[in-house]
Amino acid sequence: MGIWTWIRSRLPEPQYGEREASSSQAEFTFQAVAIGLLIGCLLCFTNLYFGLQTGWISMMSLQSALIGFLLSKMLPTPLSPQEIIVVQTTAVATGTMPLAAGFVGILPALGLLEEEKDGSPPIRLSWLAAIGWSCSVAFFGVFLSPPIRKQVIIKEQLAFPSGTATAQLISVLHRMPPPDTTLRHRSGYRAVDTEDSTHPTAITDEHENHQEAAAEHDFDEREAVQREGWEDLLMSFLASGAMTLAAYFFPIVFAIPLFGKYLAREWLWSFTPSLSYVGQGIIMGFPTTLSMNLGMLVGWGILSPLSKHSGWAPGPVGDMSTGARGWILWISLAIMCADSLISLLPVVYEYCIKLVAWYRPTKPGDDAETHEDLEVETADRLVPTKWVIYGLIGSICVGTILVWIVFGNDGIKPWATLIGFMMGGLLSILGVRALGETDLNPVSGLGKISQLLFAWIQPGNVVANIIAGGVAEAGAQQAGDLMQDLKTGHLIRASPRAQFYGQLIGSSLSIIVSATAYTLYQRAYTIPGPSFPAPTAYVWLSLARLLRDGQLPQNSASYMVLFAIIFGVNAGVKVMAAQHNHPYTKWIPSGIAFAIGFLNTPSFSLARLIGGIIEFMYHRRVAKSARGADIRLIVIASGFVLGEGVISVISLVLKTYGVGVASCWGCSGGVCAGCPA
Repeated sequence: MGIWTWIRSRLPEPQYGEREASSSQAEFTFQAVAIGLLIGCLLCFTNLYFGLQTGWISMMSLQSALIGFLLSKMLPTPLSPQEIIVVQTTAVATGTMPLAAGFVGILPALGLLEEEKDGSPPIRLSWLAAIGWSCSVAFFGVFLSPPIRKQVIIKEQLAFPSGTATAQLISVLHRMPPPDTTLRHRSGYRAVDTEDSTHPTAITDEHENHQEAAAEHDFDEREAVQREGWEDLLMSFLASGAMTLAAYFFPIVFAIPLFGKYLAREWLWSFTPSLSYVGQGIIMGFPTTLSMNLGMLVGWGILSPLSKHSGWAPGPVGDMSTGARGWILWISLAIMCADSLISLLPVVYEYCIKLVAWYRPTKPGDDAETHEDLEVETADRLVPTKWVIYGLIGSICVGTILVWIVFGNDGIKPWATLIGFMMGGLLSILGVRALGETDLNPVSGLGKISQLLFAWIQPGNVVANIIAGGVAEAGAQQAGDLMQDLKTGHLIRASPRAQFYGQLIGSSLSIIVSATAYTLYQRAYTIPGPSFPAPTAYVWLSLARLLRDGQLPQNSASYMVLFAIIFGVNAGVKVMAAQHNHPYTKWIPSGIAFAIGFLNTPSFSLARLIGGIIEFMYHRRVAKSARGADIRLIVIASGFVLGEGVISVISLVLKTYGVGVASCWGCSGGVCAGCPA
């Protein structure tokens, strides 16, 4: 059957006068793919920009679905819910390539190599080489997704909270009954939620008017989005974009010495009032931003001065080699590894139990239950097994050859790249299971596991260690992100094959977009550098050097052990609390977010905290009385994030053509990033 003629099946009856969907209406349409690619390209530029600045990117799955819905309202015939799923899937596959292909971590780390220390000069890929590298890792996770979907979504029915939240939002916007799930998700993304219901007549499920009240509430939310969504998105986009341009010509706008010029210049304590960071804080939520700022206070308020005044980090505070920023980097690395590994232990344990159960002889009475097929889709809507097998074999073989062509034998041996792909497959299973249960994909920890393995396989080779870790991490990160979309599609009953095509097309285009954007940034800026420090690059390179030399900065080892123990215990408590569904689980600090507070300077974390506080207060007060307020806040936050990310392209063009700042007023030298004074 052709990809343009799939039949939509088993759709719920529309409500509130929604037009009935024709059973012959295709899901994989030109309009859906085009809108998805448009949104995805904007996300790609945005994620590359913020990834190089802070090391943190957003999947923006829910936001892609919401923006796609608003764009589809401009068409003569708005897109169906299943087409919106294709929009979302295509956009996410396109927008997350900067992380999957290592443009925000792996490639900048290779550019930091020193021949005396690492045995290799800096490796800076040309545009064509960046294309080749991206192609080598772009499709392995896509072909890995269908078999993992069968296990974790169909058989085990894991939660995938963000994917479920997106499905609930789509059901509200398209006047559909809520998807068949009782999973609870973050309140800021609430579309249909019986626990945190804000409608006065829907306090308890026993109330006789509960269903009517919930339906009326959803209707009001949808009408509010359709009436005000475009205006909110446009105004927030323009406000963020205008602030970005103002900061380009007047750098002090994004480097306000809130705590005094001395602290800003010598200790990097300044404030960046970026609306995009505020928007990211809204999307992250208050608990995550709070964890990030706790890390900032400990790292930059306690450990940084301690290391400086004790003589352990005698260089300038911002120096990643001899300064306090480089010293606290190691504490951050210990926290991330401990948190990720402890969080993975229950997943590994459960997976081992299941493996034992699969190979255990079954009784005749258990045979039917064991082999029962819970798949709800017909064969023509699924990805054929032979496609998966051929795709995996092809992506591994072609990827290995491309890595060898790009980096040569001195970089990494072909057999080591093959092992990297194998590791990526195994780590993908662990990462996806952790994501399905906790809504966090521990790719940073998984990448470190692969680095540990390759320190043993190819000892002393820093380049091979970084590349192999990047290959393994790419598969785990991509499979995890795409699994959230497949969960959304499963709940809305979208075709997995249509989503698969969207993933392939999005990943293919993103190779060119990401490589081109990264090459332009390399030409205009020093990466890593003052404007784009690429903090995760230092994490990759520092661990690779540690595994080769075993040398740590003075007195950092004891603090690494101390914080690893603290956050190992913290992660264990958080896992147990989550398993028992304790309401305070979200307030237990996130180790990864805490560590990010170490990696980024205070200016980034403070703005995100403001966004988190806005999300918390808005949901507690405004959303209680204003219908549609929850979704409206997501629209505004999305506009903030996209505004700076998209307008940054204009700043990039200006920088490329030598257009400099208009005035350094208020700086006094050394306060602003990249200050020439």
